[in-house]
Amino acid sequence: MASQIAEAIRQLTQDKGIPEESVVHIIEDMIKAAYKRSFGTDENVIIKFNDDLSDVSVYARKVIVDGVYDPTLEMELEEAQQLYSPDCEVGDEIDILIDPKSFARSAVQTGKQRAHQSLSEIQKDSLYAEYKDKIGDVIVGYYQRERNGNIYVDLGKIEGYLPVKYQSPREVYHKNDRIKVYVKDIKKTNSGLQLIVSRTDPDFVRAIVELEVPEIYDKTVDIYKVVREPGYRTKIAVLSHRDDVDPVGACVGLKGVRIQAIIRELEGEKIDILKYEPDPKLFIKNALSPAEVLDVVIIDEDKKQAVAVVADDQLSLAIGKQGLNVRLANRLCDWSIDVKTEKQFEEFDAEMIGSRKAAHDLFSGGEEITLLSEVPGIDEHTAAVLREQGIEEIGQFIEAFDNGSISACAELSEEDIERIHKILTETVDVIEDVPDSETAGTSGSVSDEAAGEDEDVYECPNCGAPVTIDMTECPNCGVGIEFEDEE
Repeated sequence: MASQIAEAIRQLTQDKGIPEESVVHIIEDMIKAAYKRSFGTDENVIIKFNDDLSDVSVYARKVIVDGVYDPTLEMELEEAQQLYSPDCEVGDEIDILIDPKSFARSAVQTGKQRAHQSLSEIQKDSLYAEYKDKIGDVIVGYYQRERNGNIYVDLGKIEGYLPVKYQSPREVYHKNDRIKVYVKDIKKTNSGLQLIVSRTDPDFVRAIVELEVPEIYDKTVDIYKVVREPGYRTKIAVLSHRDDVDPVGACVGLKGVRIQAIIRELEGEKIDILKYEPDPKLFIKNALSPAEVLDVVIIDEDKKQAVAVVADDQLSLAIGKQGLNVRLANRLCDWSIDVKTEKQFEEFDAEMIGSRKAAHDLFSGGEEITLLSEVPGIDEHTAAVLREQGIEEIGQFIEAFDNGSISACAELSEEDIERIHKILTETVDVIEDVPDSETAGTSGSVSDEAAGEDEDVYECPNCGAPVTIDMTECPNCGVGIEFEDEE
């Protein structure tokens, strides 16, 4: 038996790659499970290995008592004195050697099941630790089987799971086909570990390009972003950290050798390699390749809206089949790109200029508006609800909003009130009326009265106070004054 235990430990350590400490722990669990099945508990079992792990001894620890209630945990004093030592006393503990061969067959079977379970868990944890670091890597496996469209890939120690949603529509696989896959995740199942793999992820293309282009590996060239419509087209934006290295040329390779290798791996999927530019106009031009863009006009920089102007014969190429090319360009640049011909853009530009002029005339140089019902974006029903609260003019609404006196109701929620206020702040310039009393100074009452009577106001030559033509002396300093007509 000693040689069998030593051989079992050696095989598990070498063949399965399981640490020696883990193997010892598995054997201990197996013996405890068998002991518990035989005696109902494993609290008092003691397992001892010799130094070279070639043998194991099993002991049952019992307490010496005067009157046994549980024979599994206790031993009568007289029995202990007869079998072991006359010096035994009540309360002492004694280890009794147990022969594992005395275990019942069912107990041995329970121990084996526990050993298999522990061994499986250890192998699963070991593989998990090994393959967890492979998430984000590209590995090679072989087509094993297919079920409901999902493909199971043999990856050696572990099984790969390639769901339908991660398969390119362009690719067809057969048994034992070599498959290069991208590791997305790893999970534990009842049958063991399973790697979730993909061939549609943009990072799969990124990893393939990194393998084919040494300049990317040594960080001379970087991949800015990859966007993909699996099976149809991929766009890759690259940039160089050295002026003497063309990033696009490095990825394409001499006579297209590198890019052709990538295309073959993707089963003929079209790939556009383009240069990243910090200037959004230049980047959008590049992103719409292979179409030639005449000009890019930024419509709204904050909202990232732009129009790309192309020649008539380039329109369909820029948009792509079912809008694929411009859609990928949108995702690559993070801009909303509208593609137009020169004639379409001229009409669009004229319409946009007209709209801006109309808005400018309405809110800047046009007729002043005072009623809420005149403001674009505020419907008549909303204006009528506010009118019932005594709020009809723009100024009244703003004043009521600022002091919180507008009441929400079933037909006018707090969100509606906030929306109206936002419309007014964004589109209407509110001009407050300034009372005459606020513009007049302390000594301005004379001039205000004079102005109210439409009389000319002059200054006293002595003190500078305002005087009128009907005065003979200054009301401020008392000096005599006389007005003469100039010929």
